[in-house]
Amino acid sequence: MSTAGGHTAGEYGVREYDVAVIGLGGLGSATANTLARRGMSVIAFEQFELGHVRGASHGDSRIIRRSYHTAQYVRLTAEAYRCWREVEAEAGRAVITTTGGLDLFPPGAAIDPADYRSALAEVGVEHEWLDGDEIRRRWPAFACGILVDGEMLAIHSPDTGIVPPARATGLLQELAVANGARLRPRTPVASLHPGGGEVVVVTTGGRRVRCGAVVVCADAWTNRLLAPLGHRVPLTVTREQVSHFPIGHREDLAIGRFPVWIWMDDPSYYGFPVYGVAEPTGAPGSTPQIKASEDCGGPVVDPDTRRFDPGPGMEQRLTGFLRQLLGSGLGPPRSSTCLYTLTTDRDFVADRLDEHPNVVVGLGAAHGFKFAAWFGEVLADLAVGGEPGVELAPFALGRRGLDGAADRSSWLV
Repeated sequence: MSTAGGHTAGEYGVREYDVAVIGLGGLGSATANTLARRGMSVIAFEQFELGHVRGASHGDSRIIRRSYHTAQYVRLTAEAYRCWREVEAEAGRAVITTTGGLDLFPPGAAIDPADYRSALAEVGVEHEWLDGDEIRRRWPAFACGILVDGEMLAIHSPDTGIVPPARATGLLQELAVANGARLRPRTPVASLHPGGGEVVVVTTGGRRVRCGAVVVCADAWTNRLLAPLGHRVPLTVTREQVSHFPIGHREDLAIGRFPVWIWMDDPSYYGFPVYGVAEPTGAPGSTPQIKASEDCGGPVVDPDTRRFDPGPGMEQRLTGFLRQLLGSGLGPPRSSTCLYTLTTDRDFVADRLDEHPNVVVGLGAAHGFKFAAWFGEVLADLAVGGEPGVELAPFALGRRGLDGAADRSSWLV
């Protein structure tokens, strides 16, 4: 392959870039940066403007945590933190805000706490098992509601925190450009044509770009590119929404006095302390707000025809739950939408196409942003011919379970 700034002759003509990246959300931006930092010549295409709100890498906050339902994921969370710390060091800017976190298990929870406790114990990750009395004592905001009672149990993880998706994705793009990558926003890719050890990328404008490899990080649009190659990943795309609630004088909801939390039941909810900005556009909010959302509660949609207006039913359901959890003092919410792109088992995809090993696919399965910097390393390795490690076996395209029917219970993680 060529090095940055140079071209080599491929079987069908001049190879212009070592690698093309399709999609510049969190995963694609991290991959473009990693490849460029390693000296590869990189071109990256985004069908919309950079920082758009049509997918899943916008907004002000995502959870990063060590607690997960399998030891495999718990081990990977260590890599997620490591890779984000390397991004922070490269940029000279902080990304992770540590808040501590609670996984809240009501009696008879649909999500089994034993899986989480055993996975954390197997990997040796610090955590505590708390009852409702201790939760209310440490975080008085929960004593204002009725849901955290004497029968409640929770896993407390001190390393849990927040990663800002819009800001972090923009930072990865800045680094990629500084490292020599060429980003092409508002440039949809129409098709991929692998052959002869190369891939020709054809844009909707008719441009043909010859590359040594392609990394597809197109999320909800993944199958638009894979289907003509004879591949289709079983995916369910849903329209989800998040709500920001003004908190008035609730100082008990500030960072340091309130954690990130996840309600480990069906329906599942999650939320944050007061953090960062209140507006999804990035404009500073004049009123302190907290963000909360229901996980996997939205309707199935087509990413090209989905609506952007939030559904009142989901907002009402979340508002009712949050007021039971935290009590009064929350103002009327302002809601916005995003997309979840779910595999049937809600495990990631990080693999090459069997017939076209220079076409790499990355999917975060609607919980991947915390791992975006790690995805950047893994997908870059695959693109340049690296052998996948054993940690990637559960994320292979040919794994058992990926072709099964979508099962809501498998999405509860």
